[in-house]
Amino acid sequence: MGRVTERRKVLRIRDGAVSSRPDTLVAEEPLEIRLNGRPLAVTMRTPGDDFALAVGFLVSEGVLATVSDLQNIVYCAGATGEGGSNTYNVVDVRTSPDVVVPDITLERNVYTTSSCGLCGKASLDAVRTTTRHPLADTPPLRLTPELLAGLPDRLRAAQRVFDRTGGLHAAALFDEDGELLDVREDVGRHNAVDKVVGRALQGGGLPLSRAVLLVSGRASFELAQKAVMAGVPVLAAVSAPSSLAVDLAVETGLTLVGFLRGGSMNVYAGEDRIALRAAAARD
Repeated sequence: MGRVTERRKVLRIRDGAVSSRPDTLVAEEPLEIRLNGRPLAVTMRTPGDDFALAVGFLVSEGVLATVSDLQNIVYCAGATGEGGSNTYNVVDVRTSPDVVVPDITLERNVYTTSSCGLCGKASLDAVRTTTRHPLADTPPLRLTPELLAGLPDRLRAAQRVFDRTGGLHAAALFDEDGELLDVREDVGRHNAVDKVVGRALQGGGLPLSRAVLLVSGRASFELAQKAVMAGVPVLAAVSAPSSLAVDLAVETGLTLVGFLRGGSMNVYAGEDRIALRAAAARD
């Protein structure tokens, strides 16, 4: 299994003083995801939680929605490196016999970078996959701004690998009381989300209808889609959302919060889930 971090020698310059020292870097390796034996996608990721990453990716593709859809997942024994050793960089996900794989998924065979998980999509319509966990069907959820404001610090405190490398994105799931349910780190923000969603499906936890998904960077259309596909009603980001992410949030009923820093935040959609005092909400 690949390591999460690696050591490299660097030349360090500080205020004119030059020294040589080892530095800890986050590892990045390719992961090929196969679906029922057929190559589907390759993503650059931080090794670890590879099965969850693949499962979460297939949730966002509309292939998996519940744990019963998943039959098995294995590393491919034939994917070997030098000396015949397994590289642990190819996984095969087998779906249950009754799962119908969307045609758009079968048509895909793409390379995705650690910053873009949607490269190769034929059109915008192709990523507007119909979720099997409509947010309109989720139970009412109300969160205070004070609860949301405390989440980034809890996420940051749980980022163990970031402390050593400074080079990872993170995604975390919180319950409606602000308690941390899970957190995963990865060189790609979309991979981090796939890992927490995949782990939730493997544990029988989808849909995540009472959860808040917090991401350490910006909120792109892709991350909003992943939230919707997993039945997450609230997506919060410490940075900005994209215009298309806001459009999707409005269209699907997702609560989208951006610039969640300190006691401030912007609510771009789904403000009905934010419990505001009447005087504070008046503009």
